[in-house]
Amino acid sequence: MSEDAFNMSIRKFLKEVGVTSQRKIEETVRNGQFGGRKLKVRITLTAEGTGLNHVVEGEIDLP
Repeated sequence: MSEDAFNMSIRKFLKEVGVTSQRKIEETVRNGQFGGRKLKVRITLTAEGTGLNHVVEGEIDLP
């Protein structure tokens, strides 16, 4: 696999993660499934058959 194809494959995956994650967060906020002024979020990235375990945490300000 070429480096360009590899990078495009990663970008495609990350785009899917970003789009679907945003939809789920918006749905959760619209349905009122939260408490407070900020929504604490966490994403865990793993890859089957590897030791990859990357966690990103943050807060989203609510309207």
